[in-house]
Amino acid sequence: MNFKQSLQAGYLPMSLIALIVLTRFHHFGGVLHLPDASLTVFFFAGFYRKKALFGFLLALAALVDFVAIKNGVSSWCVSPAYVFLVPTYAAMWFAGRICSTYKAMSIAELAKSAGLLTLAASAAFAISNGSFYLFSGRYDDVSLAGYFIRVARYYPSYVGAAMIYALAGLAIFKLFKTLPELRSGYKSV
Repeated sequence: MNFKQSLQAGYLPMSLIALIVLTRFHHFGGVLHLPDASLTVFFFAGFYRKKALFGFLLALAALVDFVAIKNGVSSWCVSPAYVFLVPTYAAMWFAGRICSTYKAMSIAELAKSAGLLTLAASAAFAISNGSFYLFSGRYDDVSLAGYFIRVARYYPSYVGAAMIYALAGLAIFKLFKTLPELRSGYKSV
């Protein structure tokens, strides 16, 4: 079974499902919890290219949020702006879909992927945090300056966590992609 067949066999979807379930309960992470990997999950779901997986992961994320809130996690982020998570995650999914066309996994293609991932994560930040600031009803005085004061401090950790998870995922992809080449080269020696 080659690398692409392995992805299509379900390893990628099962890994993404596990990653959402394991990390979404505590969005910011901490000593005992990994940061939320949802952005990266949707990025790699774009690699898989199945729209049904996108819909399933949206439903799973909402279910995990519901269970987390029922078990004592703050519901602060659940507001009328919650619906804007759909375009937030769609930005990541489309970026992953574009990056899936890079076949060689060369340094140049990895750099393109990292650039596109940074751009998509930044757009996702603007969509999710901007919509929360504007439509959640949590802020009385809505202004551009107020947005930057209240929200901008979260940008580095928001994009940083997505980058770390994605770079780890791309490294794993690269490893699994080169294993058959290494094995065949070892057998010919």
